Amino acid sequence: MIWSREETLGREKMEEIQIKRLKNTIKRVYDKVPFYRQRLDEIGITPEDIHSLEELKKIPFTEKEDLREHYPFGLFAVPKKELVRVHGSSGTTGKPTVVGYTRNDLNMWTELTARMAATAGATDEDVAQIAFGYGLFTGAFGLHYGLEKIGAMVVPMSSGNTEKQIMLMKDFETTLLVSTPSYALHIAEVAEQMGIDPVTDLKIGLGLFGGEGHTEEMRRQLEKKWGMIATENYGMSELIGPGVSGECQYKCGMHIAEDHFIAEIIDPVTEEVLPLGKKGELVITTITKEALPLLRYRTKDITYLIEEKCECGRTLIRMAKVQGRSDDMLIIRGVNIFPSQIESVLVGMEEIGPHYEIIVKKKGYMDTLELNVELIDGRLLERYSKLQALKDKISHNLRTVLGIDAKINLVEPKTLKRFEGKAKRVIDLR
Repeated sequence: MIWSREETLGREKMEEIQIKRLKNTIKRVYDKVPFYRQRLDEIGITPEDIHSLEELKKIPFTEKEDLREHYPFGLFAVPKKELVRVHGSSGTTGKPTVVGYTRNDLNMWTELTARMAATAGATDEDVAQIAFGYGLFTGAFGLHYGLEKIGAMVVPMSSGNTEKQIMLMKDFETTLLVSTPSYALHIAEVAEQMGIDPVTDLKIGLGLFGGEGHTEEMRRQLEKKWGMIATENYGMSELIGPGVSGECQYKCGMHIAEDHFIAEIIDPVTEEVLPLGKKGELVITTITKEALPLLRYRTKDITYLIEEKCECGRTLIRMAKVQGRSDDMLIIRGVNIFPSQIESVLVGMEEIGPHYEIIVKKKGYMDTLELNVELIDGRLLERYSKLQALKDKISHNLRTVLGIDAKINLVEPKTLKRFEGKAKRVIDLR
């Protein structure tokens, strides 16, 4: 379902909207946010100097550290009395990265998440169970109000209490699940332990997954376990929350809400803007937010942009599935490795489950890569020859993809940690 006319605009009309809103945003932050006024003054740019989208690259980047340094409200463009809600994400120092919303921001956010959910296939016939944690995290509230706007019946279950999740899915005949992909797999696992087959005994037909990236191999596992259509959406607290982009039924990239966000791809090292189709770091400029507008925000997420028109009829530029983060890239013995590369090898192998840990150590002067991988059938541990053959197979496949060797530890089923929110799979002990 096409939710809004902006989704099918021609390129020229969309760029007219973008440049008008970009100019207004630059003027707004220049007048209202001392941080941006100083940044622009330092390079000799005024709002009147920006006449085209091409000139956006003249403007300095904004980074997460800028929000932390101006905690809590130093980058806001409105006084605190105009805020009607705040959210935030965890910070490394214990202080959250604070984001805020005016009444107009909340209305716009609801519209964007409704559009995103409709793009994935949600309708007013759905019973939508939200298994994201409610609180400062933006995911639950964002999808909650968007799905309500569509007309779906929302079950605000939050994360955790997995057996009750499953009971409500059965009793309420839930048709749509909102969660992280890793938690969805855990719910399916618990359901099977309870004697419930998610495919035949539950009615989940659509998954709206976000909060963490997942590979195509993980998607196939989700669809097999649930018998659902598993879609991915993208957002982050600093930008607004969920609603920046989302997949349609063709699952060939996430449609970006370009009338609200301008996307660029840069080389994360040189900071050069890359052409469409080239992989690099996603940079987003918000062009409709009132409380916390951000210019050229470095997301650290690695992806690329797709210009070709989608079969669904939307003309919005799409972003490919996030392939890792520039700040979670592991450099091991001079080789750049993303956790998503490891997941693409492991997930889908018949003998092992979707749960794993990546452990990086230093032995002398040498970095080492070690993986704890969970077996589906613990009896395999009693058969040395088959166990060794499986280790060799995993090692070979990893070496082919990564170019380096990894130590493989096969562990008993259901022994690795499960996650109700974002999965934390990397343990760097260097």
